[in-house]
Amino acid sequence: MRDEEKDQRVRPGRPRLALGALSGVLAGCTALAVAEPVAAAVRPQSSPVIAVGGASIDATPAAVKDWAIRHFGTNDKLVLQLGILVVLAVLALVLGALAVRFRRIGAAGVLLFGAVGASAAVSRPDSSSLTDALPSVVGAVAGALLLYVLVGRLTEVRRPAASASGSASEEAEDAPPASAGWDRRGFVLAAASAAAASAAAGVVGRSLNASRGQDAIASREGLVLPSPGTPAQPVPRRAGLRVPGISTFVTPNADFYRVDTALVVPKVDANSWRLRIHGKGVQRPGTYSFDDLLRRELIERDITLTCVSNEVGGPYVGNARWIGVRLADLLAECGIKPPSRGGPADQLVSRSVDGMTIGSPVEDVMDGRDAMLALGMNGEPLPFEHGFPVRMVVPGLYGFVSACKWIEDIELTTFASYDPYWVKRGWARRAPVKTASRIDTPRPFARPRAGTVMVAGVAWAQHRGIDKVEVRIDDGPWQEADLAAEDTRDTWRQWSLPWRAAKGGHTLTVRATDRTGAVQTDKRTRTIPDGAGGRHSVVVTVD
Repeated sequence: MRDEEKDQRVRPGRPRLALGALSGVLAGCTALAVAEPVAAAVRPQSSPVIAVGGASIDATPAAVKDWAIRHFGTNDKLVLQLGILVVLAVLALVLGALAVRFRRIGAAGVLLFGAVGASAAVSRPDSSSLTDALPSVVGAVAGALLLYVLVGRLTEVRRPAASASGSASEEAEDAPPASAGWDRRGFVLAAASAAAASAAAGVVGRSLNASRGQDAIASREGLVLPSPGTPAQPVPRRAGLRVPGISTFVTPNADFYRVDTALVVPKVDANSWRLRIHGKGVQRPGTYSFDDLLRRELIERDITLTCVSNEVGGPYVGNARWIGVRLADLLAECGIKPPSRGGPADQLVSRSVDGMTIGSPVEDVMDGRDAMLALGMNGEPLPFEHGFPVRMVVPGLYGFVSACKWIEDIELTTFASYDPYWVKRGWARRAPVKTASRIDTPRPFARPRAGTVMVAGVAWAQHRGIDKVEVRIDDGPWQEADLAAEDTRDTWRQWSLPWRAAKGGHTLTVRATDRTGAVQTDKRTRTIPDGAGGRHSVVVTVD
């Protein structure tokens, strides 16, 4: 026979296709595992899953993001990463099975996904170097090579049968070729070795990533916040009602809502942190260290924050005691004036270390409210999840136009000349917090006993204050609730109403009136573009 006829590959059977698919998964795991230690050497955010996840968040329509936050809450990032891994696993299965017949095409597919990860990494807003592509590239090369090797062990080769004399006879050439089989032992050894090496690489990568943040952790653990120059007033004794089921007046740090786009929480060393203030109308640009801020007079204030993604009656609102530097004083020292005093900039764009940009009205930041660069939260340094070492807090504005975490840059500009991250995605440029209220107890679909049932909750209208809360039972008249003592107009206010509950199904509705006289609207609106509107209702059945 001719040489090219001596080796004839045949169509693979189902067992080898299954092993090919397994090879694809092993190659994918190896690619991700090898990328981990490389990402630790470059920066954790350059990891393929994180980079692709971040790019996916940026490309996701605002309505879909809002849906994810509404349904998954603070687990939305975990769900996204798991979703990416599931998609990669399915694609790896397909590439592995394909590679059994088309070995080079399968390996090339792995390289293609590496290119996607590399492109996503270098396109991130916080990327400053092409080295961010290295984890995806190195991981993809390792995965492609492994798939090529493993599939090589699965390739079945059939050779023509030989005659008794050892030479191919004319009859043997016409007979079905005999199979030499595939390298079972070689495949098992290669697969097992790859799995062990991948696990080791993953462990090394995670260890390196953990050690990378040790300086930041040490800088936070060693921080003792100085006493504020102007401490917060004591919270009135009756600001917190003793009603089972109502939200605590002060939200513990561990329970405070977190909504942001960071798949990896930045760990910034306070000792190396710097804040730059520059831009339009800045007469004296400045750069400040963390110690520079600590040496300034600190203010301490109780302020309620609200996320614009909070649905009517939703959980993304919390009250905390913040300590920090008055932002207006810092801006004034740089020669910045608000528009009402002739300043040319009407927008303050704050930038985070992860590339997030948030635009705030200069007039609001400098109108006398307690806008601050916060360093502490509820008596301790900021948790990493909430912006350590420094974040912005501006009472009366939704977080997406004020609450920049991990802040490192403040640029003065105009709304006409620059659209920050959320504005580019359909959200409003200006977004004062809307007057709102929530029923905390009884819970929806609760089954209280007939008799006196305490209806209670919270209401907020930051920087305006709450003057009245009313509750309606079914279609009855509005009944004024008892208000707890007010801490400040920048905090939420608890309320309660004893209800003589009769047996049967009932709908409870609440509305608030702020200090300007504005009554909470009954018109339901979406969270996009400037916060949800409407009144919170719960349905209960009284037994």
